[in-house]
Amino acid sequence: MKKTLIVIVFSIVCLKPFAQMETEFISAGKIKFERKTNMHRLYFTDEEMSSWDEMFKKMFPQFRVNLFELSFNNNQSLYKTAKDNPEVKMGFFGETPGSSNTVFKDLEKETISSQKQIFESMFLISDSIPQYEWKLQSETRTIANFECKKAITKICDSVVVVAFYTEEIPCSSGPESFGGLPGMILGLAIPRLYTTWFATSLELTNEPPIAPAKGKKTDSKSLLKTINDGIGKWDEKWRNRMIWQAVL
Repeated sequence: MKKTLIVIVFSIVCLKPFAQMETEFISAGKIKFERKTNMHRLYFTDEEMSSWDEMFKKMFPQFRVNLFELSFNNNQSLYKTAKDNPEVKMGFFGETPGSSNTVFKDLEKETISSQKQIFESMFLISDSIPQYEWKLQSETRTIANFECKKAITKICDSVVVVAFYTEEIPCSSGPESFGGLPGMILGLAIPRLYTTWFATSLELTNEPPIAPAKGKKTDSKSLLKTINDGIGKWDEKWRNRMIWQAVL
């Protein structure tokens, strides 16, 4: 019995380093994201439907799917539209939230540079990385073969954002401006924008993230003022939605 106990203890001690070696962390790569928006819920509600609304509604499929990619290493990330993203332009009412956003994060310097189309102009927004107040949850789910943990935060004081992140990719980034969690965000949902972002695949590459350089230079505070001035006396629902989309 004593010999058996010694063998078991010896096996545990010997195998422990090998078990630790099996946990590999990914330090660089490119993640493909599928962003899905419920266009009918975004632009039309049953209680507000008119004959004109019904006509416009028939012009759009219920769901719009766009493809994005996120290149990353330990210190930087770049989120942009994928090369194989289907280009569909249908004017203002055919646009989805952040349909052409490019977002570069320098995690070491804690800075962010975003290229966003607002109204008829392209803006280049430089600022510090947003600090989100995440609440970590116990729920988990598997996304693109990675085990992910759930976290919740808010933007614009009241808009709930649900994220799923994996600690197997230590880079603290994710789609759009989101990050600040103990790993890469592979799943994202903003119910009030009827939009989700989910990773579909990971490619191991060393492609360096490069910050966008084109657009009218501004910062986040000035951009919101530009939006408010441009919106003027729009209906409050449309006003809020425009601002929510701009701060993604």
